[in-house]
Amino acid sequence: MGSRWILRCRGRGDLGAAATLGREFGHLMRVRPVITYSLSPLEQRAFPHCFSKGVPNMLHRTQACILRVVPPLVVFYFVYTCGTQEFEKSKRKNPAAYENDK
Repeated sequence: MGSRWILRCRGRGDLGAAATLGREFGHLMRVRPVITYSLSPLEQRAFPHCFSKGVPNMLHRTQACILRVVPPLVVFYFVYTCGTQEFEKSKRKNPAAYENDK
């Protein structure tokens, strides 16, 4: 274990209010109500199990919610396309109404 420093808090002489600070990577560091952990950048892995666990989890979650998401989207698509077609039809003039014009 590395050396530890005991600091007296704000000049008070009591050791009960002292904080112990870790000086090595991975040791607990406590400052009043804030607790932080540190880990060496060389010990970290940026994407652990990204493909082995992440992709199957994504597929499982997609299968779980697809029946809740897709039907409303399909209904909205058909309502939108039918509504757009009816709107375009209603904008056209009736050619039979203009047969007798000169």
